[in-house]
Amino acid sequence: METKNIMIVGVGGQGTLLASKLLGRLLLGRGYDVKVSEVHGMSQRGGSVVTYVRWGERVCSPIIDKGEADCILSFELLEAARYTEYLKPGGRIIVNSQQINPMPVIAGTAAYPENLAEKMEGMGINVDALDALALAEEAGSSKAVNLVLMGRLSRAFDFTETEWMDAIEQSVPSRFLELNKKAFELGKNA
Repeated sequence: METKNIMIVGVGGQGTLLASKLLGRLLLGRGYDVKVSEVHGMSQRGGSVVTYVRWGERVCSPIIDKGEADCILSFELLEAARYTEYLKPGGRIIVNSQQINPMPVIAGTAAYPENLAEKMEGMGINVDALDALALAEEAGSSKAVNLVLMGRLSRAFDFTETEWMDAIEQSVPSRFLELNKKAFELGKNA
């Protein structure tokens, strides 16, 4: 089997690490060799967070190089645009349409770029944008954006509903389980 690669990108505090661990658990459960690597940067200060998830028959390195990502799962528009060069030809970006202002925008020294989803589509990129924040809030918490996006990503896999739910149950604290399952379903069916 050819090695598959997903980059999960976002801003610190959005739940990208939980999403990567959930996906890693799911893939391990199917018997794949899985490597997950996290790059935090200034994540605790609202900076970029990047996680690489690679799986296949045998995976030697946890790092995804430019032009290798089959999919980029992005929790924020600017983060999606920042990593487009990592997407392979024919790859896909699943992106939350939410905009989180980086420090230069907050400080007034830069403007948030407009029409980012349209610009990425103009580059020939397959962009699947959804308002994951609104769906997370519908599920019961703005913090469930990660599970909304995992639900959307689940449409690209042939895993059963039971496999996804088992991975969620193993990854999410029990007191938040029903909320996160609802967020997953809303993302999947959006």
